[in-house]
Amino acid sequence: MTKPTLTRRGLIASGTAALFAPSVLRAEANPQEEASAQEGVRRNATSFVSQDWRDHFDTLGKAAIVADTSSRALHYWNSDASDYRVYPTSVPATEELTKRGYTKITRKKVGPDWTPTASMMERFPHYKYMPPGPDNPLGTHAMYLGWPAYIIHGTQDTRKIGRRSSDGCIGLYNNQIEELFAICPIGTQVRII
Repeated sequence: MTKPTLTRRGLIASGTAALFAPSVLRAEANPQEEASAQEGVRRNATSFVSQDWRDHFDTLGKAAIVADTSSRALHYWNSDASDYRVYPTSVPATEELTKRGYTKITRKKVGPDWTPTASMMERFPHYKYMPPGPDNPLGTHAMYLGWPAYIIHGTQDTRKIGRRSSDGCIGLYNNQIEELFAICPIGTQVRII
């Protein structure tokens, strides 16, 4: 039987393995859970808080939307509650940008153009008007609310969904805003919580 000997090559290999072991162990954890744990919010469908329209509205009227900024989800009910849908959203980046309360959809537009607000220009002087197109931050469809400069819209940047990333608006994936746009009439009541 031979006795194991410590060689220079073996020492370097074991030292390198010891240095990388913590990062390898961290990599085995779910990176989304790790990132979300740092933010304090899970960003997946299981984190959506169930909503009941009766907790927010007296009647459904034409239709109803509840945008939940805590669970980062938009809840939609049609006029007789036979169609209920939940969509993941982006939400305002800070509490100061978050407007809460009741409003309604006042107009809708396919291929919206985008003009930064005065407060955006103060923070981001390089922002400029953007016509409809693939780089437009409002995506392919926009539903304008009764509050000036607040919109439920799509986004070309899918990394924003599930995050605090907007300047006050509620953002959805382009394919989902297209779906919602088709079923939401003007006058749909909206509550942002």
